[in-house]
Amino acid sequence: MFRQAKWREPLIFELSVEGRVGHIPPRVDEEIKESVGDVFQSFPKELLRENINLPELSEVDVARHFIRLSEMNYGVDSGPYPLGSCTMKYNPKVNEDLASLDNVAWLHPYQDESTIQGALKLLYLVEKWLAEITGMHRVTLQPSAGAHGEYVGCLIIRAYHKFKGEVNRDEIIVPDSAHGTNPASAAMAGFRVVVIPSAEDGCIDLEALKAAVSSRTAGLMLTNPNTLGIFEEHILEIADIIHDAGGLLYYDGANLNGIMGKVRPGDMGFDIVHINVHKTFSTPHGGGGPGAGPVGVVDFLEKFLPIPTVEFDGKRYYLDYNRPYSIGKVRSFYGNFAVLVKTAAYILSMGSRGLREAAELSVLNTNYFIKKISNVKGLSLPFSHNKPRKHECVLSASKLFKDTGVRALDVAKMLLDYGLHAPTMYFPLIVKEALMIEFTDTESKENIDRYVDVLREIVRDAYENPDKVKSAPVNTAVGRLDDVKASHPRTMCLSWRMYRKRLLECSVGEG
Repeated sequence: MFRQAKWREPLIFELSVEGRVGHIPPRVDEEIKESVGDVFQSFPKELLRENINLPELSEVDVARHFIRLSEMNYGVDSGPYPLGSCTMKYNPKVNEDLASLDNVAWLHPYQDESTIQGALKLLYLVEKWLAEITGMHRVTLQPSAGAHGEYVGCLIIRAYHKFKGEVNRDEIIVPDSAHGTNPASAAMAGFRVVVIPSAEDGCIDLEALKAAVSSRTAGLMLTNPNTLGIFEEHILEIADIIHDAGGLLYYDGANLNGIMGKVRPGDMGFDIVHINVHKTFSTPHGGGGPGAGPVGVVDFLEKFLPIPTVEFDGKRYYLDYNRPYSIGKVRSFYGNFAVLVKTAAYILSMGSRGLREAAELSVLNTNYFIKKISNVKGLSLPFSHNKPRKHECVLSASKLFKDTGVRALDVAKMLLDYGLHAPTMYFPLIVKEALMIEFTDTESKENIDRYVDVLREIVRDAYENPDKVKSAPVNTAVGRLDDVKASHPRTMCLSWRMYRKRLLECSVGEG
């Protein structure tokens, strides 16, 4: 355990010392100075600043400050990042190197097609590879993220039914274990969301599904394995129920890592698939981005794909905007190109065998973790029914809460004191006191063992000294935050100006 932090990292403005210099700009030629001066003379005076108010520090102070901040951050390069349903796997550095090449990084979206044939070929090939992996006919690389892909998929569903003259189909069905973005995306596309319950085994309740479908059914949004990490073994029957009702089956690709190379969504009966390449194909998540959420469709939905599509006439690659039934543009230019370069690098370096082994290892890691944690008092695995999990599992700390008053939130906070990242909490909503954990294919047995050992110690502390767990974390730069104040516009501080104003208010309030 580390010592409790009694300090906070100062802001760079607070480190400023008047007169301290970190960089001396080169001498400016007099002729340049005069010409620049003439330019400034033409600017309205109210737009010119007398002082830019930068902090004054030496180079070493600046370097140390930002190195300290980077050490306080946590990412997949720091250690296990077991956020359930996020598939936070290690990002190979060769992918970053390739995306940083000049002929990738310096491409301009307005270049003539004749000058970007290599880039278009790469996009064309990535589309073909993703179509093969998912069992789809065509893929658009346009969407910027998974949720954006869901929205695009819902727009395609709407366009398909409109094309058929069935505008009354205004309902999208989602299971109660669905990702929250599923109903949100459907609602944004203009659909009414119908939620159906899970059965006792954690899978879709088939009778509830049969009762929910009607002439208004546009489609069903589903991920398989589902959010509990359970494979929907009746998926072919589910597909028949939806198709017989005239609807389409949409695949949320967030959990593709558990079946990649083993079974394809297209072979299960799905009509539309989105792929989170920032999950399954190891491109970084970033801070809510960069990402990409390509969408694949079966043959009869190809005409509705967004523009432009990348085509090849045997001699050249080109962007096709002449698609009269397309849902239109969903973003600027060709998608997040650098992210798709990393996707290509990952697929090429892994090959078909490597992609399949990644899925196998993710399933192995999850079930190994479940076995190791199975005898920890206070934690349980809901919806067991002797079903193995795929890429992730959802534990419940409800008994721990009942016995000790320690909640899943407290367990997650105390993990931080051991230098470990917390899992996803309180999701899916059908599991009380949920801890959703996903150890990806890039995690070692030793890392999983350490995580289990720490969970055991936290649970032991919960039964012996619950207040200790409830007060965590104590070894981080700041203690437990007030969740309400942290998100309230009156108290959040997103800039130096807001922070300075808040400090003044606090000092005045304290007299």
